[in-house]
Amino acid sequence: MINIMNLEKLRPDVRELKDIEDVVFDKEWLKTAKSFELYYMYRDLSESEEEHDRIFANNLRYDITVIFPKMLGNEFNKTFGHDHPIVPGTSITYPELYEVLEGEAIFLLQDSADEKIKDVFAIKAKAEDKVVIPPNYEHLMINASDKELKTCNWICRTFGSNIYKPFKLRHGFCYYATIDPSISLGVKWIKNENYTSVPELRFEQPNNLYDFKIEENKPIYDLINNMAKLEFLEYPQNHEWSLNATRDK
Repeated sequence: MINIMNLEKLRPDVRELKDIEDVVFDKEWLKTAKSFELYYMYRDLSESEEEHDRIFANNLRYDITVIFPKMLGNEFNKTFGHDHPIVPGTSITYPELYEVLEGEAIFLLQDSADEKIKDVFAIKAKAEDKVVIPPNYEHLMINASDKELKTCNWICRTFGSNIYKPFKLRHGFCYYATIDPSISLGVKWIKNENYTSVPELRFEQPNNLYDFKIEENKPIYDLINNMAKLEFLEYPQNHEWSLNATRDK
């Protein structure tokens, strides 16, 4: 377990079932389900005031998310899913850097044009794995396990908020991760019929860190000591972006 900071002393933003019911797959279950806590979000963290000042000066933010091993009817627990705003003066959105601290995560990423999906893939990641969310990809996290999932992330603090409305209107991302009774904690992927065009889901490997010289075996919080390596989060337009991870087909 990687212990970055003591979260017990901090007050998180809490997401409950009532907050994400628009994007839940199992509508029949939802009719009678009572709201309960799904995940916690701890934003703008640091280990000291001096480090917080350094993070702020570099226009970044460090967050931790804790996702509980709950079921949403026959769907695995997930975050609402969101997009980032476009970097001013460009045609691309802000990227993000994640690391799994505890448990196992599935990151679902999609590149959409209104109701049509241009590309969609998932990344299965375990503790210490890193995941870069490239520009123009909407994303969510899924806890398809029986253990608590804890992730951390670095992101540019320039923009005020994430974008949720398109996914609320279409009742989620283009795939839902539901439980497969034939496999212990197996995942059955179901297409969201509210999109008119959805490609087949593929899987990419974690730790595709592009050319950013981020070390796979070190916690990403350690980048507090070399924040120049996170420059791509604020200025993604200065970099080449290519999904060249080894595909698991």
